Amino acid sequence: MTNSFVSRSLDEIRFWSRIMKEHALFLSLGFNYDDEQLIQEAKQFIPLFERIEEQLSRFSINSDPQQIVQFNNQVYQAAVSIYAYKRKVLGLTLQCKVRSNNYALLIDHTSREAAYFANRLKELNEGKLVPLPTAIIKENVFFLKIMADHAKFIGHLLDPSERKLVEQARDFSHDFDQLLYQAIDLDSMRPQSETAPILDQFLDQNRVSVVSLRNFKKTARDLIEACRIKSNIHPLLADHVFREAERFLFIIDMFEASLTGKASSNVRVE
Repeated sequence: MTNSFVSRSLDEIRFWSRIMKEHALFLSLGFNYDDEQLIQEAKQFIPLFERIEEQLSRFSINSDPQQIVQFNNQVYQAAVSIYAYKRKVLGLTLQCKVRSNNYALLIDHTSREAAYFANRLKELNEGKLVPLPTAIIKENVFFLKIMADHAKFIGHLLDPSERKLVEQARDFSHDFDQLLYQAIDLDSMRPQSETAPILDQFLDQNRVSVVSLRNFKKTARDLIEACRIKSNIHPLLADHVFREAERFLFIIDMFEASLTGKASSNVRVE
């Protein structure tokens, strides 16, 4: 275990714990008033992840790696717990036992992020810090779908009278759907390290689209906060999806560094 392990672990927990806490809030706000039990179950995750954030503040890059292993295990259990809750809610929604303002795709989306978070913690505790080319593609498949989902949610939550913004959101949805299908095709081809130029092009193309979507989200967030556009988008949700686009760009940077040999660890994801 190294400082890289500690740094990566703390970074993942810092980012995704906040995301999980906000998911709990958004889901609770989307239920009907008579779904009191589901609302309270969602709200219970807010203090859970706030406690994790408080614990996180006690660690630093120089913390004992074994303590970080234990912390990762603790946070893993929280991520698995909120994942199970989200899948339960999704099941109830698909069976029409719950009718709310939480889209089925949104619930599935948040559950995929919880599963991703839990899996990252598990991988880190196994010493898997630097991705192989095949893992890079799978990670991009995950994030490209997240970005495509965001565009769809934004398009549906904007007021229909915001025609230009709705059209832009639909264009982004189509763009990221196409990038997702392309990534799935590349994953099927399973390129190895000797075909790194293909992966370089793949990441460059994704970066261009993510930067464009990130900028759109930033503009939308600022307009929503200033009450200059009509929508059902909570200002915190607008900032939430902006931060996830920023995260994808961070991940692309990390992948490009690994392809060029700049990554510091010799351990790779299988």
